[in-house]
Amino acid sequence: MLPESAKPYLLNGIYQWCIDQGLTPYILVVVAYPGVSVPSGYAKDGRMILDISPRACHNLSMADGWICFNARFGGVARNVDVPMAAVAAIYAAETQEGMGFAEPEIPEAPPPGTDPVGREGSGPETPEKSGKPSLRVVK
Repeated sequence: MLPESAKPYLLNGIYQWCIDQGLTPYILVVVAYPGVSVPSGYAKDGRMILDISPRACHNLSMADGWICFNARFGGVARNVDVPMAAVAAIYAAETQEGMGFAEPEIPEAPPPGTDPVGREGSGPETPEKSGKPSLRVVK
């Protein structure tokens, strides 16, 4: 079994492989994991499948242990934030080829830094309040 630190590289690699092959990358997320921010009402059995293809989501970021993007759910634009630790699988929708991961263990308390860095309005703290460095566009 690979260490958890390999997961971001595998997620990015399989995502890129799907895009290069003209396939639609999906991720399976455990919604009860601390820090997961997805629209309610779409989960089934505590899991949610998210289409992370360029045509389905905007401003996709897969960095610093997080998958963050904007997407429409029921016609309403929403921010989605998923810690990579909460991803149970990534695969191509058309072929079901991809990779599954060990069931994520739900920590009893949220680990430090459970807010995605740089996402304004996500979670109770913004990067400025939490002391985390961030960049902003100043016009």
